[in-house]
Amino acid sequence: MSITETITETELDTGAAVRHFRGKLAFETDASDVYADQQSGAEFVLVDTRSQAAWDQGHAVGAVHLPTRQVEAEVPGRYPAGTRFVVYCWSPGCNGGDKAALALSLLGYEVRLMIGGFEYWAREGYPVGTALGTVRRDVDELVGPRAAGWSSSVSCDC
Repeated sequence: MSITETITETELDTGAAVRHFRGKLAFETDASDVYADQQSGAEFVLVDTRSQAAWDQGHAVGAVHLPTRQVEAEVPGRYPAGTRFVVYCWSPGCNGGDKAALALSLLGYEVRLMIGGFEYWAREGYPVGTALGTVRRDVDELVGPRAAGWSSSVSCDC
């Protein structure tokens, strides 16, 4: 089926599209933007919502470890009102970050989901903390431009 066969003229309302995409961008971010915000000194808490074993295997440098099931009990005592959060889980195929974002929202905090999760953080070549220290993978050319060596300026430029 073509797009014109599945969407009626009423559904093509540009105002609805603007509201949809503005809403998505208000509550989602990506690894490239998170890394750029870290580098610029933006104030937010990056939260890895995965298990201890997943955290130990590798996590975004600068993140704190706070599994989803612990958010409700631990966040109010650790972070003042007004704290901004960005959360992530494993990958686009995991909704643990969404669950943590919901829990933080219910507690009254501003929160955004890092789409792509830890998978895209690592695949895009951003620093990964492990038990052995900080490592960086080469940028996977399926998720970012190839470059001669790793550069913090490598991005899709979107």
